[in-house]
Amino acid sequence: MEGKKLVKRQEVPVKYKWSLEEIYADDSLWEKDYIKITEMLPQVQEFKNKLGESPQSLLQCLKFQDELGQVSDKVFVYAQMRKDENNADPKYQAMKDRAQSLMVRVGEALSFIQPEILAIDNARLTEFLNREPGLALYKFFLEEIMRLKEHTLSAREEEIIAMAGELAEAPKNIFSMLNNADIKFPEILDEDGDQVPITHGNYIKLMESNDRRVRMEAFKGLYHTYGKQKNTLAALLNASVKKDVFYARVHKYGSALEASLYQDNVPVKVYHNLIDTVRSHLHIFYRYVALRKKLLDVPELHMYDIYAPLVKEVKTKISYEDAVKMVEKGLAPLGETYLADLKKGLENHWVDVMENEGKTPGAYSWGAYGTNPYVLLNYQNNLDNVFTLAHEMGHSLHSYYSWQTQPYPYAYYKIFVAEVASTVNEILLTKFLLANASDERQKMYLINHYLEEFRGTVFRQTMFAEFEKIIHEKVERGEPLTTDVLCEVYFKLNQDYYGPNMKVDEEIALEWARIPHFYNAFYVYKYATGFSAASALAEGILEEGQPAVDRYLEFLKGGSSDYPLNLLKKAGVDMSDPQPVVQALQVFEEMLTEMEKIV
Repeated sequence: MEGKKLVKRQEVPVKYKWSLEEIYADDSLWEKDYIKITEMLPQVQEFKNKLGESPQSLLQCLKFQDELGQVSDKVFVYAQMRKDENNADPKYQAMKDRAQSLMVRVGEALSFIQPEILAIDNARLTEFLNREPGLALYKFFLEEIMRLKEHTLSAREEEIIAMAGELAEAPKNIFSMLNNADIKFPEILDEDGDQVPITHGNYIKLMESNDRRVRMEAFKGLYHTYGKQKNTLAALLNASVKKDVFYARVHKYGSALEASLYQDNVPVKVYHNLIDTVRSHLHIFYRYVALRKKLLDVPELHMYDIYAPLVKEVKTKISYEDAVKMVEKGLAPLGETYLADLKKGLENHWVDVMENEGKTPGAYSWGAYGTNPYVLLNYQNNLDNVFTLAHEMGHSLHSYYSWQTQPYPYAYYKIFVAEVASTVNEILLTKFLLANASDERQKMYLINHYLEEFRGTVFRQTMFAEFEKIIHEKVERGEPLTTDVLCEVYFKLNQDYYGPNMKVDEEIALEWARIPHFYNAFYVYKYATGFSAASALAEGILEEGQPAVDRYLEFLKGGSSDYPLNLLKKAGVDMSDPQPVVQALQVFEEMLTEMEKIV
């Protein structure tokens, strides 16, 4: 499937296609559901201003919301995935656009529900729950809404804040336009001597070049371009941080950090624990930086050397069929039930395997409640793609178990735990492949793959998280966020995190200017906590066996039926304690020691 001209969608063998007919047997059935939603929308008005009248009124509205939500999910997911099969197909372009517009209308129609529930007195809501057995299903859902009550203003005030929502999105939207449309990077000579423009899409590829000149020119070219816009970019990030602080204060939170974490009921100490624990173990990361310098055989390790491959890829061609066998063997520690469900998905057209003309690039797992989860791949015959298959099937089985077990209101898991199942799969596959590696070069490649994942997900995202914490605290203290302040904070963090073996180039002080995640504050820490939780769970499964597997499967079935920290605690990982992060860092150190021995 590699190195050939891309086939057209209709030329892809059926065995390599997902079966979206499981959602809708044909497009006419999709059309029926689309019409059904449009007919349901006016009925929503019947519930308006009545939710506090009786427990029956509240129950009927919540049931109606679920019914509308389930049909809407299917309509949107199907249209989007049909378009993803071939983005050039005008039929599915139109279908996706219609579905997207309809989703906006659904969101607007249902927007009165939460404010009306919040307006119900706590004692009255408790009485409703006692009087109407049907509301028992919604107890946690209602508690979640009422938990926000102390941070909710009057209906009119909330309406005004909502109306200002588009204005509040301005810094993010302007940054996106500047970053994706207006900024133009220079051209450089690649390792073949061809003129290539630096783009967002090829920057990391250029940074992975074996030619150090290419890496340095790409690095300098990118950051010199951002340097020309640095004052505008600093003003945008400053405005975004001020927006976060404004919303936190107006909703009576102690800080912007507390406001963000409150949505998942995560205490601020979890965030602080992550930063403190990673910082206290940075000496391990310094060893990794020293090893990178040694393997690259350079007098000074620069920031543009951080993506350079340490071990050449093991050029084994792995067919998709062989990848499936490797993933099944690698995930054997998860037990017979998990393996049977994994095979069911792989054999029953959950996965769209091959690349074809017009197909959406990359990979994802998606679906809707009441359907199978689906995986989009663009499979190439290499080891990285085997890991991608394991990763996406982790997401899919998490969804599958949640959807099979939970009622609709609790069917979808939260972002905080979203990367846990996928990462558990990758770690288990890594351990299996390491145990069965045929030679030291293959072993080094696998260890390096793990160390790089860890570097990018734990060390780098924690540094990002600390940067966000510092700049928000500065604004909360009334300090200005000028270009110089942002660069100074970011440069110092790079010095702290990379340590004495890294020559921290002055250009890296501007990296904050190109990170879109900073416009979605206090989000990236979830990558690091998720990876740490997954590492602890994978180790427990390998060491303890079935009892740990049973706890883990219960976690996968949890959806959003409890707070993320509680779901993880039931699986055996307490993220309110630094220990899982410490444990993950110990695994990193063990892998690093193993690589140092081979070298």
